[in-house]
Amino acid sequence: MNLIIDVGNTCAKLAVFEQNKLVFKMIAETSNILKEIIKVQKKYDLKQKAIISSVGKINKKTLKHLEETFNLQILSHRTNLPFKNLYATPKTLGIDRIALVCASVEQFPDHNVLIIDAGTCITYDFINADNEYLGGAISPGIQMRYKALHGQTANLPLLEMEVPNHIIGTSTATSIHSGVIYGVLKEIDGNVNAYKEKYSDLTVILTGGDAKLLSKQLKSSIFANSNFLLEGLNFILQFNSN
Repeated sequence: MNLIIDVGNTCAKLAVFEQNKLVFKMIAETSNILKEIIKVQKKYDLKQKAIISSVGKINKKTLKHLEETFNLQILSHRTNLPFKNLYATPKTLGIDRIALVCASVEQFPDHNVLIIDAGTCITYDFINADNEYLGGAISPGIQMRYKALHGQTANLPLLEMEVPNHIIGTSTATSIHSGVIYGVLKEIDGNVNAYKEKYSDLTVILTGGDAKLLSKQLKSSIFANSNFLLEGLNFILQFNSN
């Protein structure tokens, strides 16, 4: 079994895979991750392979434990990857984005694929049918937009995310919800349509913390998969173990 660890900007995900099958997943506070790792190890008797992807901070004690316990793979731009990276600045490409592209290589080989990760940021990543990663885009995520409206103005309140009933906001609160949610939806649909103009046979994947909410509202035809990044990390671990 493989231990998969994804440390994000706000929390960490732990997962256990048996070959390609996800058998366990949990979300943990980054500060509490070592305690949870030890629990998962004992439950599944994990002793062999592990991979960690970290865009957030992980403390030295946790990293030391993983290195001493597992044959640990730390994902970076130096990792052997199953695609050709044509990004102009490969060293700056987020490792979370690398993992998502690897998942698409495994699950949609020889396809033009656009992966949309709706999390803290909304990222767009494109890999063509020739297995070449070309790049994509980065924009503010839903929560970031709410916080920006509040933090960068004098009077707008900080609101919890809510899907509006109508595009016309009839109060300050509903106007904010409309601007944020419909703005994100129109952005995603617009990007998908722009890619489809060039690649008519495009496959679109939506993942990330806000994927479930957005997938119900989008007009574009997509595959929603909340575990896509974890599946990509597992594939990288297997790819580098064979």
